[in-house]
Amino acid sequence: MTAARRIQINGIVQGVGFRPFVYGLAATHGIAGSVANTSAGVIIHAEGDPPALDAFYRDLTEKAPPLAHIIDIATEPAAFEGRTDFAIVPSAPGADRATLISPDVSVCDDCLREMFDPSDRRFGYPFINCTNCGPRYTIIMDIPYDRPFTAMKDFRMCMQCQAEYDDPLDRRFHAQPNACHACGPHVWLSDPAGNPIDAADPIKKTISLLKDGAILAIKGLGGFHLAADAENPGAAARLRQRKHREEKPFAVMSPDIETVRRYAEVSDAEADLLASPRRPIVLLKKRPDPPLADAVAPRNTHFGVMLPYTPIHYRLFHPLNGGPPPFTALVMTSGNRSSEPIAIDNEEALQRLSAIADAFLLHNRDIYLRSDDAIVRHTAGAVRSLRRSRGYAPAPLILKNKVPPILACGAELKNTVCLTKGDKAFLSQHVGDLENLPAYDFFTRTIDHLQRILDIRPIAVAHDLHPDYLSTSYALERTDLPKIPIQHHHAHIVACMAEHRLDGPVIGLAFDGTGYGSDGTIWGGEILIAETHRFHRIAHLAPVPMPGAAAAISEPWRMALAYLYNAFGKDLHNIDIPFIKNLPRAKTDVILGMMEKGVNAPLTSSLGRLFDGVAALLGLRKTVTFEGQAAMELEMIADDTPHRVYEFRWEKNAKAEGSSEKTSYRIQTAPLIKGIVKDLTEGVAPPEISAGFHAAVIRAASELTECIARETGLDRIVLSGGVFQNAILLSGLNGELAQRGFDVFSHSRIPTNDGGIALGQALVAAARMATSL
Repeated sequence: MTAARRIQINGIVQGVGFRPFVYGLAATHGIAGSVANTSAGVIIHAEGDPPALDAFYRDLTEKAPPLAHIIDIATEPAAFEGRTDFAIVPSAPGADRATLISPDVSVCDDCLREMFDPSDRRFGYPFINCTNCGPRYTIIMDIPYDRPFTAMKDFRMCMQCQAEYDDPLDRRFHAQPNACHACGPHVWLSDPAGNPIDAADPIKKTISLLKDGAILAIKGLGGFHLAADAENPGAAARLRQRKHREEKPFAVMSPDIETVRRYAEVSDAEADLLASPRRPIVLLKKRPDPPLADAVAPRNTHFGVMLPYTPIHYRLFHPLNGGPPPFTALVMTSGNRSSEPIAIDNEEALQRLSAIADAFLLHNRDIYLRSDDAIVRHTAGAVRSLRRSRGYAPAPLILKNKVPPILACGAELKNTVCLTKGDKAFLSQHVGDLENLPAYDFFTRTIDHLQRILDIRPIAVAHDLHPDYLSTSYALERTDLPKIPIQHHHAHIVACMAEHRLDGPVIGLAFDGTGYGSDGTIWGGEILIAETHRFHRIAHLAPVPMPGAAAAISEPWRMALAYLYNAFGKDLHNIDIPFIKNLPRAKTDVILGMMEKGVNAPLTSSLGRLFDGVAALLGLRKTVTFEGQAAMELEMIADDTPHRVYEFRWEKNAKAEGSSEKTSYRIQTAPLIKGIVKDLTEGVAPPEISAGFHAAVIRAASELTECIARETGLDRIVLSGGVFQNAILLSGLNGELAQRGFDVFSHSRIPTNDGGIALGQALVAAARMATSL
């Protein structure tokens, strides 16, 4: 007996070798029929004996290619056509573009073996790839994922490449970027003026220039890197000077994990992250006296490390004629000027980076959409995404419930955007800080691109409450869509709820640096009772002035003075600590005047600002050169075991916002500040004070959460916000709350910082639309 079935598969099933996999599987089970890509995924017509069809269907999911990710698979009876063979048919047009685009992935081991094999026709070819590896998202202009809709459209395959492309049993069957020396993209060297540099082997010449201390702009997968020898102090220092990047750590790239172990500690979990096909930057603890230049990661206990992920990277570390790697590590930092997006176009790079780079390693395969390197960290028992980008985006998050198509515009810093469709939320790659026109252009281009390739036509646009964010301005200018403003910290909590497929209500701890509160003040130390469609603020840090407003973010000494004033009033002049002694009285009086009169001193309840203020009090940072720097250094100096725990106090205060019943709590910081000042006057070392401060935050947050839980009957706790990038706080609070019997949920796949805000915005907007019907 024979039967026929129609099988529809949705997920990341294009450009990952799925059709040749189906072809081979059909041969194994004696199945006739066909397989085709459509704009809705993959459609299979299968004919054979029912037991064989059952085994074929089962193996589709159990033995799928490593880069495939099946979201939905469905089967139904079909008309029997009497097929005698199995065919891969051309991609079919379709109305629903529900297929998912694969993220960019690292070059695979099979391609590397060929590239370093002198007998292989692709020996040394710096764009080698196959269906199991290489560029995807960054070269796709439209779907279906076929060559005419990619950045390879202008490269006509030679006969040998075409034969591979057409052979269903070949590893390069329908590998859209397939090419070789004869027919594909090529590399060349250029000086900063755009003039070619004569070199028989441009990559070999690049190695020589880097060894001599030069800075190179290297075109990669999602954009340009600025590269320098990480063991060369002069090269690293020059790169800092030219890029105007004073202290923010540089990422580095090393040839293999064993080399990384020379300068960083690598656990088994971290080794797996480094070697994964996604190839993120992994934060690793420095070894004592590492061989890398101090300028790579100054005043930092960690390096951001990645392994090579493109053929060009491997060529830089592995000479074709054999021999040891020429570098222990290369600085591989984003190819941009300060605060601008990374460059992706050759002419753009020459224009923007000519004052930084001594030479340019260019190629002629276009990058259609920029994508920074992703950043992850293994802490508190899980992988934590700090920047979700290349290798991860635009793979979707599967939602618990279906939602309408919504565009969420994200926040101002670490911006990402989100589009929803059915039970999927598509979070974009890292866009960055929306502080200038180039960043805004990247933001709008990302929205347009995702709407096109996913065929999502949003029916509403969600945005942050802050009126001055460029993302908010964009949303308000969308006259074609209704606007749904979302409070920043509500979005944080709902983003984490979405990641864990939770319905509310939950107790949400939203701790970060800045977020526009629904009362017009700056929030950031909040405990919310949150559901997807609503929240109320049940507890928060007592507000203090933020003298100079935004200036207080880059100058933490202002926040230190605000907390001292809150604790001691005008008597702060008599405090016998270095912070006060080293601060000019005239400057102090100006700031005190601003706070007393409420001039340019908005109120803030931000826990991030409290971290900044304590760091300044301890003499770690009066000013910062990048966001979160003071808090990072406060975390890094902390003793492993606290010998003291400072005191917070809280008091019940007025009714919580938006509620006529629930009471809220105000957490006073003055007792903590007085305890720290006392220890400073007695000569207690900053590492011990830092440990006591962290312990105080953990204890106060857990005790107050337990108190709120008793009142509300809730036992699920959600942690979100940029402060939870702090490993001490995340691990400590997670453990303490779990010990008290709570179910604790924190971010893993989605950044806990503002990179996850757009996801929360989209889900809140969808819930509000549903409740208004």
